[in-house]
Amino acid sequence: MVPRGVLGPALQRSHASSQGVKGQSTCRYAHTRGLASLVKSGCMFCRRLSRADLTDYLSRHYKAPRMVLAAAGGVEHRQLLDLAQKHFSSVSGTYEEDAVPSLIPCRFTGSEIRHRDDALPFAHVAIAVEGPGWANPDNVALQVANAIIGHYDCTYGGGMHLSSPLASVAVTNKLCQSFQTFNICYTETGLLGAHFVSDRMSIDDMMFFLQGQWMRLCTSATESEVIRGKNILRNSLVSHLDGTTPVCEDIGRSLLTYGRRIPLAEWESRIAEVDAQVVREVCSKYFYDQCPAVAGFGPIEQLPDYNRIRSGMFWLRF
Repeated sequence: MVPRGVLGPALQRSHASSQGVKGQSTCRYAHTRGLASLVKSGCMFCRRLSRADLTDYLSRHYKAPRMVLAAAGGVEHRQLLDLAQKHFSSVSGTYEEDAVPSLIPCRFTGSEIRHRDDALPFAHVAIAVEGPGWANPDNVALQVANAIIGHYDCTYGGGMHLSSPLASVAVTNKLCQSFQTFNICYTETGLLGAHFVSDRMSIDDMMFFLQGQWMRLCTSATESEVIRGKNILRNSLVSHLDGTTPVCEDIGRSLLTYGRRIPLAEWESRIAEVDAQVVREVCSKYFYDQCPAVAGFGPIEQLPDYNRIRSGMFWLRF
């Protein structure tokens, strides 16, 4: 068990992290039921936590069907079985009334949360739309789209010659300190978007160009940039498996989300099937004319009104 004296400071560090606050806030306000209750609720929840709460949680969720024991490297299968028998044989594999507990269904809601603090040097903003679940085949095209938009930090070299169009614009116009796309998947839903850190007087412009890139992918993504995005995604998939620990994490995550481990050859074939037309169709499905969830923290006076942000999720062209 994690002592309350350890969990409390950990939650405080998480709340002190602007990126952590944005991620938690976006999830809490986008998913008004279900997932919102799973987001860490802060130090007040930690102080109210009792032994009975922990015991009930363990008895409901820590079951053999929900656990994966993975190994990578020079490990003998028989040795792994012996260790599993020794340490996990007491874990129950049955549920009360022979039914896996089901979570309350989630509903994505376009919404916003703002915490203005002009004492901070930079504004931290996250914007996301509802994404697909883990097993949805649209995920590959969306990962390619995120790779096209890319990421940026002011410490990067390359300046305006960066391959990402948004990064190039951000450098040329000094729009932000950094930005990062994300695709957070759950079983049946997800969060698809980006977060950025910018000067208080550049928030409006950065939001405009970010949404403009989304709309451009919906309407006019090109084959050349899709090829670049696919190559970035291939490199990312391989580079994440650079040791036994990330390999074990990949095995466990794949078994829990897909029911099997998908080999790199299959990922390659899925990525190869993505072209510019697929990217345009999938991005139009998830980005175009969709209500976003927005979270802002810091000196965010210039963060546009929600109705303006919503109107940036489509283009009227004649």
